[in-house]
Amino acid sequence: MLLDLDISKTMRSGSREFRLDLSYSASNDRLVILGPSGSGKSLLLQMIAGLLKPDSGYLKLAGRTLFDQKQGINLTPQQRQVAFLFQNYALFPHLSVRQNVAFSLRRGLFNPSTKVASKAVDYWLDNFGLEPVQHQRPHELSGGQRQRTALARALVTEPRALLLDEPFSALDPDLRIHMRKELRELQERLAVPLILITHDVEDVKVFSNETLCLKDGQIDQERQQLLRAAIA
Repeated sequence: MLLDLDISKTMRSGSREFRLDLSYSASNDRLVILGPSGSGKSLLLQMIAGLLKPDSGYLKLAGRTLFDQKQGINLTPQQRQVAFLFQNYALFPHLSVRQNVAFSLRRGLFNPSTKVASKAVDYWLDNFGLEPVQHQRPHELSGGQRQRTALARALVTEPRALLLDEPFSALDPDLRIHMRKELRELQERLAVPLILITHDVEDVKVFSNETLCLKDGQIDQERQQLLRAAIA
């Protein structure tokens, strides 16, 4: 089972309060989490990644317990071995493509060398067609090249799952279509479990084996039923 959870989380900011309260199981290797801004999508993804701790409940990913309040389990982000691709890609502007990809493999306090040698880095640079631009910095890349660099950095550590936060929202329409196709083919080839959050129904059509619709921190049952009927 890809995802099995029963969690709650309350976020407060001044007099405002938002509560996420979810119980859900997903059995497929691709899950799309769909919902408008403020529905709790990013909050849920951060809890799966270990960047936020639920207030209560449990969370399992690909058969591993990541969090269980009653058992006192809360794995660190490193122990969870998941790759998180942020919406803005979070590339290091002062590092080259090669250094950005190698950053996930680094040990110690220093940035990777500009000539870092690594078969894993070489593999992903070649796999994503990034060898010609491996010494360029992020501001010199196209939108597609930046996304492929971020994906290469995420995958170089051989993660147990790939978490994607609105990965196509910053791309122009034509590139969005191309990158959707490219990412789906990559996921199928690598067979790495994928959880993608979006507000775009087109992402659901391309990626979804299963869709979780959120609204105001809860499952939007009505939209889930309508979406199933529309895609079927």
